[in-house]
Amino acid sequence: MSVVGIDLGNLQSVISVARNRGIDVICNEVSNRATPSLVSFGYKQRYLGESAKTQEVSNFKNTVGSLKRLAGRTFNNPEVQEFEKPFINAELVDVDGQVGVKVNYLGEEQSFSNVQLLAMYLSKLKDITAAEINGPVSDCVITVPGWFTEVQRRAILSGAQIAGLNPLRLVNDLTAAALGYGITKLDLPEDKPRNVVFVDVGHSSYSVGVVSFIKGQLTVRGCAYDQHFGGRNFDQVLTDHLAAEFKEKYKIDVYSNSKALLRLRVAAERCKKILSTNPQAPVNIESIMDDKDVSALINRTDFEEWAAHLFTRTEDNLRKALENAGMTVADIDAVEIVGGSTRIPAIKTTISNYFGKTISTTLNQDEAVSRGAALQCAMLSPVFKVRDFRVNDIASYPVKVQWPKTPEDEDTEIVAFDVNNSIPSTKILTFHRSEPFTLEAVYAQPDLLPRGTNPWIGQYTVKDIKPVNGEAAQVKVKIRLNIHGVFSVESAYTVEEKTVDEEFTNKDGEKETKKVKKLVKTADLTVVSQATDVPVNVVNNYTEKESQMAANDKLIMATEAAKNSLEEYGYEMRDKVTGPLSEYIDPSIKEQFENDLSAVVDWIYEEGDEQPKSVYVEKLDALKKIGSPVVERYREAESRPRAIKSLRDELERLTKEAMSGDEKYSHIPAQDKQDIVDRCDRARRWLDEQIAKQEVLPKHDTPVLFSRDINKEQDAVNAFAFPLLNKPKPAPKPEEPAADAEMADADKAEPTEDKEEQKDEMDID
Repeated sequence: MSVVGIDLGNLQSVISVARNRGIDVICNEVSNRATPSLVSFGYKQRYLGESAKTQEVSNFKNTVGSLKRLAGRTFNNPEVQEFEKPFINAELVDVDGQVGVKVNYLGEEQSFSNVQLLAMYLSKLKDITAAEINGPVSDCVITVPGWFTEVQRRAILSGAQIAGLNPLRLVNDLTAAALGYGITKLDLPEDKPRNVVFVDVGHSSYSVGVVSFIKGQLTVRGCAYDQHFGGRNFDQVLTDHLAAEFKEKYKIDVYSNSKALLRLRVAAERCKKILSTNPQAPVNIESIMDDKDVSALINRTDFEEWAAHLFTRTEDNLRKALENAGMTVADIDAVEIVGGSTRIPAIKTTISNYFGKTISTTLNQDEAVSRGAALQCAMLSPVFKVRDFRVNDIASYPVKVQWPKTPEDEDTEIVAFDVNNSIPSTKILTFHRSEPFTLEAVYAQPDLLPRGTNPWIGQYTVKDIKPVNGEAAQVKVKIRLNIHGVFSVESAYTVEEKTVDEEFTNKDGEKETKKVKKLVKTADLTVVSQATDVPVNVVNNYTEKESQMAANDKLIMATEAAKNSLEEYGYEMRDKVTGPLSEYIDPSIKEQFENDLSAVVDWIYEEGDEQPKSVYVEKLDALKKIGSPVVERYREAESRPRAIKSLRDELERLTKEAMSGDEKYSHIPAQDKQDIVDRCDRARRWLDEQIAKQEVLPKHDTPVLFSRDINKEQDAVNAFAFPLLNKPKPAPKPEEPAADAEMADADKAEPTEDKEEQKDEMDID
């Protein structure tokens, strides 16, 4: 069973697996440890991850990023329109009430929702993992930002389901990093907690968490988030200034050309990374637009001045996290940073100065979250044994349950799960009802949510309620904030108060009976839920479409591979038939074979460009029917001399050892040695005869002597000689003791009678 952790990033994602008593970050098909979070659509197929990255500039209108930021959001959401739309070149549209994209796929316009896009990308991550571990992938743990709401978390779960994954948990990314940090620490205190601040500045958001560690567990105390602070914001600062400089210097407006803007953003990102380790960074872009090449030189000091408004926000989030945790700077023992954007020197300086501490880099900035997710998956998996370590995570938003006013109720709402409520968490609400009723779950503080988020979580109707003895029934409703941070009504049931007789022994030792009132569960009730998850029928439809698209992708890739194999074979054989293979092909068919190879190459670039896989395979098989024997004759001519030399050397060695007077072979019978010599002679004669037959054959005829036959003969000789040459020496006979030797001499000298007497005496002794 696989144990997989997926750090689902906005720019790129990292996959880790638990194996070999540790956690490994796995590489994708081009040996990168992170896979671009991109989906691209083409005329014949989809391109996912790395292949989508190569399409990003040339096919930018059909390439989609920001998959995580779109998850669970609607088209009209102001967050989407203001913050995500500028970073997505594909056209955003409404799809089944969700934000999606309209792209050109398979030669026609098609629309896909954000959940479908997520499923496509997660399917790619699943395939990468399956290829690495050589087995199926199902159970996993996926990381999400702590500020994700109910609808966003449900979108991730739906996308994973469509992709054929089974998320054991959606874990907050900072919690995953904290788990990876804490579980390896063997010096955690048993009483006074060690308080560590985790700072994660990623591509699009900024998270800070305060976590307390004691031996065997971690507890998240408080978090703070800036949902619009990350690497892409710093890229945008550079993009804006470079665009302004190019407009003045080269008289071009990059913002008027989408492709030019995309190329400038790529260059800005590269420039930012260089400035993290160097005081200056050059920017050079050839033919950015209007056939103009542009260049610039950026100084780190200038960059920090341009981005000063961003750096001030770094400290704000640190302050909020401490406030939410109820702590001060003095309570913090260490500060850990993760996320690619924490490499920016000004950010590290701000964090260090705020806490008055040197920043710790125990964790790998790019891979810590993924590793922690894999650890969490191993802890949840029944097939892995992991050191006991408890994870106490918290909810970011308070959840309120409300209901219509009735005569039985004084209140109509309750905050069931408050800020920093632990997850998972279960509570039971008690109602008195005579008929079905409806509960509604909403976020209690909408102002804490991402802008434009609907605070509504779900509606739950409890049915099958009837009065008990003419009075309202007592109804228990079990609500839960589950391991994913998702709210649900687990069950509902009625209870009845009954009086029962209960025996007990009094202080005098006498048995007495008293009546005791007890609540007894009497019936389960039906709960009909309506929540923010994608409807089942829509998920099923998406799953079917994803299966069809995945099958099409595989067919196209297999067809392309078959075409490439045919093309490669045509070019390669055409050159070799007139070169090294020239002597090994029958002259009567050589010219026709050359013509056939040339015809295939020309055909591929004409009417053969878009043919079914079977056509390419059929043509390749027809060419190989002639070409393979030619290649085999050439390879035999190359390998036969080596095989002949190897057999001759072995025969010489065995003959020499059998005829030698070496002490280690002195125990071997002479007949056995002669048998070895005779067997070697037979092998030599066979080899000489076969070589003579082969030498008179033309090179283009089928060989009579193959290297495999020579190797087989060598193995047969060794199998005959080895047991004979390796016979163990017989064990030496034990020497007689000295006393026995003297007695033997005495026996020779004395008469038989005396010997008998001596024997009797010895027996007496």
